[in-house]
Amino acid sequence: MAQHNELGKIGEQLAVDYLLSKDYEIIARNYMFQKAEIDIIAKHNNLMICVEVKTRNSEFFGDPQEFVTKGKIKNLVKAMDAFVIENDIPLETRFDIIAVLKNKKMEQVTHYENAFYHF
Repeated sequence: MAQHNELGKIGEQLAVDYLLSKDYEIIARNYMFQKAEIDIIAKHNNLMICVEVKTRNSEFFGDPQEFVTKGKIKNLVKAMDAFVIENDIPLETRFDIIAVLKNKKMEQVTHYENAFYHF
């Protein structure tokens, strides 16, 4: 497996661990709809949370959350809509980003709630 894929898996697990520590319920991981993948779907405070995880080993190229493009957002919204409809979920949805910075010297998890809006 490519090193960046391994780092991504580590970042996703760190994000799950973080969410669980904040009393989020993990509903699904790596949910696929058409060409979109939702890293984590969670439930918290009577909301469904779509979580995009961005993991980097350096801040050299910018913050991880800056790599969530408009196209990615559009695909995530479509995928989350499909998940909610498929599972007949009557809750409102929130879209979050968890940015993970992980290397030999540091491990930092930053949670951005309401990181982008349904459009």
